Amino acid sequence: MSLKFSSLPQLYAHPFDNVIDVRSPAEYAEDHLPGAISLPVLDNEERARVGTIYVQQSPFLARKLGAALVFRNAANHIENSLSHHEGDWRPLVYCWRGGQRSGSFTWMLQQIGWRAEVVEGGYRTYRRLVNRYLYDDPLPHRLVALDGYTGTAKTDLLALLQTQGVQVLDLEGLANHRGSLLGERPGGQPSQKAFESALAAALCQLDPARPVVVEAESSKIGSLFLPPTLWSALCAAPRIVISATIEARAAYLAEAYDDILSDTERLRDRLSPLRFHRGHEVVDSWLALIDTGNKQGLTQALMEQHYDPAYAKSRRAQAAEVIALVETATLDAAGLSEMADQIGQVLDQL
Repeated sequence: MSLKFSSLPQLYAHPFDNVIDVRSPAEYAEDHLPGAISLPVLDNEERARVGTIYVQQSPFLARKLGAALVFRNAANHIENSLSHHEGDWRPLVYCWRGGQRSGSFTWMLQQIGWRAEVVEGGYRTYRRLVNRYLYDDPLPHRLVALDGYTGTAKTDLLALLQTQGVQVLDLEGLANHRGSLLGERPGGQPSQKAFESALAAALCQLDPARPVVVEAESSKIGSLFLPPTLWSALCAAPRIVISATIEARAAYLAEAYDDILSDTERLRDRLSPLRFHRGHEVVDSWLALIDTGNKQGLTQALMEQHYDPAYAKSRRAQAAEVIALVETATLDAAGLSEMADQIGQVLDQL
């Protein structure tokens, strides 16, 4: 019997020991339930082969071949990946739509004595729940946005606040991108679906009765879009504005972005397209700073001539309430700690 879940929090609160995704590796790589183990009963090539036979030859032949492959692969998983589990192990299994792949694998697990169950509707049900949570239902959380010019260490402040027990939502961490022109991180960004899965899981873990601190972002982080309910809530969220001198910000960015600042070819490629917006003379001056290895001079020039004007323009278009201004002379550990304490005091009054 398949298990039916009516809401995303209900699914995340399942009592099972493990969640097993038996879809192909390519399906799993695009998106999956957070924490799910990949144990494919058909690999990418096998899935394509069965599908081709189903369409071009015969559904019967496809099911016969698929059954042989599924049970062969399932037996291998049981003998190897799952052999260490005791008799009271409880796995929750899903495939694309809760059909033959997950049903066959779950039946084998049950015959052994494990208390396995199938997600009714499989991954498609899960995606419907994610879409409802992020696109249809109103966001139940009270957001407070950390705002401020580029280089005010807002991401570091989020991490520090979290260690102090403050609820935070790290959108850039979930998107694996620093949210700017030079924001690429190693490993690249997840798919839009995987980003939404991680985002929904993070939100479900937060207490709606307490404020959630999030960095003020645009509607797009790298190549990923914020769901509209979250974007609307973020636009309306009260702001705590972080302020620091441009010299302190330049020094901070030179260290925080050292990876891309040290990759001069990639850096030049990222900055050259801005000629259309900032003009040849300005961009040429940036490239000259790259040639001389003046990283702090470059970060300061980028802020003065690109990031700060863009930020000021976006602020003029917003009408969000500013509830506090937090200023610092330095963005070192002591300065960040002092700002975190001030932000904590502001949050205590909400």
